[in-house]
Amino acid sequence: VQLQASGGGLVKAGGSLRLSCAASGNTSSYSVMGWFRQAPGLEREFVALIARDGKATGYQDSVRGRFTVSIDNVKNTLYLQMTNLEPEDTAVYYCAASSRSISTSPTLYKYWGQETQVTVSS
Repeated sequence: VQLQASGGGLVKAGGSLRLSCAASGNTSSYSVMGWFRQAPGLEREFVALIARDGKATGYQDSVRGRFTVSIDNVKNTLYLQMTNLEPEDTAVYYCAASSRSISTSPTLYKYWGQETQVTVSS
């Protein structure tokens, strides 16, 4: 499975961005997709996840109500709609896919896309 993330950029606080993650290859081999982020000097952290059938989602507390994760199984694309962005959201963002059960641990995600930078200015 190959994952291609896009959509990052520079935005002012309060603004919005939408990240996309296009999957290719054996797209039937994963059951959960997620977004993670890593700020300089910090560990990679969970942001949001969604089950492949879209029936279950999960969010980090700090983004709940501001970010929305969704999946389009026709296009094999994962999305993260980010609104009311805060400077604390500045990080490199990664999409990932897992064949395991739903988890917020990055160690359980086998497939990873490349990073996309999100910078929120105050």
